[in-house]
This record gives sequence, C-alpha cells and structure tokens, in this order.
Amino acid sequence: MQTAEDIAARIVEQARGLSRIVVALAGPAGAGKSTLSEQLLAALPAGEAALVPMDGFHFDNAVLDAMGLRNRKGAPETFDCAGLVATLRRIRSGEEAVAVPVFDREADLSRAGAAIVPADARFVLVEGNYLLLDRPPWTEILPLFDLTIFIEVAIAELDRRLLARWTDLGRSEEAARAWVEGNDLPNARLVIESSRQADIVWENARAG
Repeated sequence: MQTAEDIAARIVEQARGLSRIVVALAGPAGAGKSTLSEQLLAALPAGEAALVPMDGFHFDNAVLDAMGLRNRKGAPETFDCAGLVATLRRIRSGEEAVAVPVFDREADLSRAGAAIVPADARFVLVEGNYLLLDRPPWTEILPLFDLTIFIEVAIAELDRRLLARWTDLGRSEEAARAWVEGNDLPNARLVIESSRQADIVWENARAG
C-alpha cells in the first residue's frame, strides 16, 4: 500500500519544471482527506506547501435556509462551486497571495479569509468531496488540477466513522444515525459512483 511519503514523492516528481502544482485530494466525507492532507503537508518540502479545503466554500446556514437546502448540507448544491473555481484560478495565476475560507465544524460555519496560500507555495493541495465529480458545475474544476488523488473507503467503514463524528460533536445517537443515513451516505455513494478516475487511488481501510 502506498504511504503518504510515496504520494508526496509522486507530487514532487509531477512538479518538475512547474512553478506551482495544484493537487486534488478527493473522497467521500469520513474517508480521511484531512488526515492524508496533513501527512502530505508534513512530507512535502518544508515551507513550500499549502492547503485549500473545499469545505470552506459551504454556503452559510442562512443562505441554505433561504434555498430550502439546510437539511441537505454537505450535498453538492450546498457549496459555492463557482467561488471555488474562481479561487483556484487565482491560485493558478500566481497571484502574490490568495486568502481562502476555512470551515469551522464546531461552529458549523465558514470563516472568510481564515487561511492564506502564499506566493511561494509551490505545492497546493485542494481537498474535498466533489473535486472529481463528473457533473456540472463541478466539471469546471477538473482542468484546474495537475494531479488527482482519490481516497477509497468501504461504505460500512464510512458509516462507522461518520456516526462517531456526529456523536462526538454532540448529536444523540438517534439524530446522528438519521443524518448519516439520510444525508451523509447518499452523498458518499454519489462521490464513489460519479467521480472521474483519479491519477492515484489510495485505499484507506484503517480506523479513523
């Protein structure tokens, strides 16, 4: 099985001759994208890597309420896909520095300008559920990546991890089960069944 260090070496190799490489790290909720992102940031050359989390582009709950989509939060239509595309285009253009939003899971909202992609960040990792989704408007993102990674996890393991996530955040077991079965797992199946083939597929069967 490939390690994070193996994938980091592939990214460095792919970056030869490029001033900046943008890497997609996709997979369903609970797959371990954040964990692998942290491992890659540690394995890539020090001071040369940055992370852009897709979760920062969640629409605010007030917007979702107005759209009638609060109970679908986490589905493709509850993200500002156009905003993500525009931000990635700025990052690819080589602007001096680009501010990106970051999602605060405990507060359940995105914080604008919570992180910066510095001008000297040669390796930019973008992590999120729908980065390889093969349907509009998400297909506009695909050409913006130089390398793509997909994390593969069995549905049963995702179910276990997602239930643990929501109960850890204070939901009752009944409420967590209802949310996972009604929202998270349908979204996970969409990601698994409707994403484009990635350059690298990483199997993450370990508990997390």
